[in-house]
Amino acid sequence: MTRDTGPSRIEIGLAAAIVTVRDDEPLVFVTDTRSGNLPALPSGPFDPVTHRTFEIGLRAWVNEQAGLNLGYAEQLYTFGDRGRHAQPGDVGPHVVSVGYLALTGLSRTARGNTEFLPWYRFLPWEDWRGGRPRMIDEIILPALRPWASQKQSDAEITDRRGLSRFERMKLCFGGEGAPFDEEKALERYELLYEAGLVMEAIRDGRADPSVGIGPGLGMPMSFDHRRILATAIGRLRGKLKYRPVIFELIPAEFTLTSLQNTVEAISGRLLHKQNFRRLVETSQLVEPTGGRTTTGGRPAALFRFRREVLAERPAPGIRVGSRG
Repeated sequence: MTRDTGPSRIEIGLAAAIVTVRDDEPLVFVTDTRSGNLPALPSGPFDPVTHRTFEIGLRAWVNEQAGLNLGYAEQLYTFGDRGRHAQPGDVGPHVVSVGYLALTGLSRTARGNTEFLPWYRFLPWEDWRGGRPRMIDEIILPALRPWASQKQSDAEITDRRGLSRFERMKLCFGGEGAPFDEEKALERYELLYEAGLVMEAIRDGRADPSVGIGPGLGMPMSFDHRRILATAIGRLRGKLKYRPVIFELIPAEFTLTSLQNTVEAISGRLLHKQNFRRLVETSQLVEPTGGRTTTGGRPAALFRFRREVLAERPAPGIRVGSRG
């Protein structure tokens, strides 16, 4: 990171999407929730003098702002687009954002201006547990079609691998015979931003305020943090299928029902109950503890993650299909 002032200056920002699950809802840790500002992910600048690596810097900022000592964390993506959180004509530093995904089983209560909030509050079109969200067909697609009908430049077509805007709409939101791909969370948010339908696009001077839907499409976040959150959602949904990361989000002992509810919360899809149980048991991801639940309703068998599976095969994830 250079120290010179002027438009050529580059700063590196670090931000973490810290995810947990509580009461069958995926939550993300945010700051500035009571200060009148937009919610933000724990973040701060990378200081090469103080921080030997990006991850060391990230963990320091998270500990300072969230009071959490991160366990599992991985780098998501580096966002270098100019103007994603700058006004037109701005000559300030060019901020390069390095986003991280972190998982925790701890969903503590708020402290000061921080708290865990449902991630579907920010990206409501991602929650398909109640079926295809009505807002897709009633709000999103009607707003996207006029934009998709506009003439595309050759550069845009090349950048999007030859896909038309209508083709991208279909791939992102499904319908007309195309399945919904839960891993394309970032692509969906990017499409809405590019079309000028989310508040961040209006704030960044990328859209006409009279055109954007704004608050109707989820709660906006500071800077490019909703973009980082969308990236984290897509990455985590993909990793469920080939890494046992889901067990980072649940207690050491759990029922198969609570495990399924957690998988559904993250994936945003309902699963076939019997197929899920058969798959989990035959994949030898879990083993019974011999104990049973003792609170409320019919006692259920308790299980734990079988860690030996990590040495037995290279991709011990949960490859499940949706209920419908």
